[in-house]
Amino acid sequence: MTNFLWSGYRSESVEDYPGVLIPLAEAHLHSHSSRSRPPSDLDDALLGQDDEGVQHHKDPADDEDTGMLLEMGTEPEYSIEGLRREVRRGNKGGEKWTDYEMKSKLVNKAIQDIGMGRYNWQLFVLCGFGWFADNLWMQGISLTLPSLSAEFDISEKTVRYTTSFLFGGLCFGSFIWGIGSDVLGRRLAFNATLFITAIFGIASAFATSWAGVCFLYAALGFGVGGNLPVDGALFLEFLPDASSSLLTLLSVWWPIGQLCSSLLAWYFIGHLPPEQGWRHFVFSIGIITLIMFLVRFFIFHLYESPKFLLSRGRQAEAVAVVHGIAFRNGRKTWLTEEILDAVVDGLSTPSPATPRRRQHVTRQRQSTANILKQRFASFSGDRIRPLFSNRKLGLTTALIWFCWATIGMGYPLFNAFLPQYLSHGGNNSGQPAPETSTSTSNSPETISDETYRNYAITSIAGVPGSLLAAYAVDMKSPFLGRRGTLALSTLVSAIFLYLFVKFGTTPGWLLTFSCIEAFAQNIMYGVLYAFTPEIFPAPVRGAGTGVASFLNRVTGLVAPILAATVPGDGTTTPVYLSAALILAAFVGMVMIPIETRGRQRL
Repeated sequence: MTNFLWSGYRSESVEDYPGVLIPLAEAHLHSHSSRSRPPSDLDDALLGQDDEGVQHHKDPADDEDTGMLLEMGTEPEYSIEGLRREVRRGNKGGEKWTDYEMKSKLVNKAIQDIGMGRYNWQLFVLCGFGWFADNLWMQGISLTLPSLSAEFDISEKTVRYTTSFLFGGLCFGSFIWGIGSDVLGRRLAFNATLFITAIFGIASAFATSWAGVCFLYAALGFGVGGNLPVDGALFLEFLPDASSSLLTLLSVWWPIGQLCSSLLAWYFIGHLPPEQGWRHFVFSIGIITLIMFLVRFFIFHLYESPKFLLSRGRQAEAVAVVHGIAFRNGRKTWLTEEILDAVVDGLSTPSPATPRRRQHVTRQRQSTANILKQRFASFSGDRIRPLFSNRKLGLTTALIWFCWATIGMGYPLFNAFLPQYLSHGGNNSGQPAPETSTSTSNSPETISDETYRNYAITSIAGVPGSLLAAYAVDMKSPFLGRRGTLALSTLVSAIFLYLFVKFGTTPGWLLTFSCIEAFAQNIMYGVLYAFTPEIFPAPVRGAGTGVASFLNRVTGLVAPILAATVPGDGTTTPVYLSAALILAAFVGMVMIPIETRGRQRL
């Protein structure tokens, strides 16, 4: 059993995957371009027809299109010089490409040639577990608020502080796991986050006081907080460039998590007494999270990210991982350490993150104290500073972090308390809602079956948003793509938040506006989570996405405090404030100078 557990974390070796390596001279036969082009294309390019329809051989030098086909699909592309030409493409403002950047391009090309296969689709599902768990718990905890208010005799506004504890854990988790995945590796964080979430989530079902519930929610938040930055970065680094839209499609798991949460809440909380319903509900989603962890850890063998391995100087393992992907997908690969070195040597400048060392050299043993010292030394400003290494990247980093921060506060101001808003049935006119400040156990309006049914309908409406986002992000229209789709969906979200308050005077209108809002916000978040890791180079991708997620959680921590202390009945002002913050995020999005559609990731 011990050997089985440890095998998931052993170092990879190319010797573990026999039969996948092919000579570089044969690589064109297994390339992405050879699969994406009809088999007859190259023959048709090399064979012309005269006026009588008789085929004759054409000289490639006489035809520009034929020359292009030969350059991109045959041997010249797959030679040391051909690969050198390819990795030299692009503009670095007069600077030379570093070792890491050049080798990352070669790894990208190798993964592109392997293409989507069994391993990538399995990873799509397993990374989807992280997105699923994030919204499963985010929305799940908001669904328990009315029951907590009833059981522990807490006012409707005061109980909103419960989500502050969750967001406190989310803040800490997103920061630690985001940057930690750049230091300790994606694989450890990938598994640990779900395990922590499951253990403390199940424990929260047995809490005997409101304070105990808040503490356990904060602890599970630490685990949940790492899911999105880690899982998004991990999936991106195994994704062929031609399938980049799947990173946006990954967000479809997010509304599915909300849907699962709302259906279980409708079943348990909507039909059981308040003191029983929420406990059965939280226990059930805790068990679901534990099952997802068990599938990840015991059933699936996850490879460490080759980009992470390159950034840590573990080149041999990075090559072995590419061989492993080819083996799992039933494909071939041409990538070797010798090719990496032959292509890169003499073309780049050494990268501080990629020391020149070879893995066949015996590793020096280090004490545990030295290893821990090195790891914690990496949690410093040195991890953040490269994000501002040039004006364009620095401006993009600042704007994307601004968008994450404003959305982080605006989104929970509406969504974290949507069950409460829906329970008022359209009493959003600014007049006080029916008072539930002493005990809500006798208030059917607060935890009615209809409230949870409407919430489930809203969750269903959000699922198609993620599917539409995956289609729109690769469209070449100037109004779509990553940036355009993100901005448009954010603008629609802000508009319908305003309409929710202004014209949501009946339960039917509230349900209509909340459904449209869920649809737009799932597009927004789906694109945002895909767009953000594409912006950052892999050595600091975890840091960039981790800080973005951290800011998102920090401002989310403030949201329930505002919702609990805002003057009035608390059903109108928080939503107006949410609309203003989402609108501010829209302004920031249209100013972002980078569009990542079709761009190679480093």
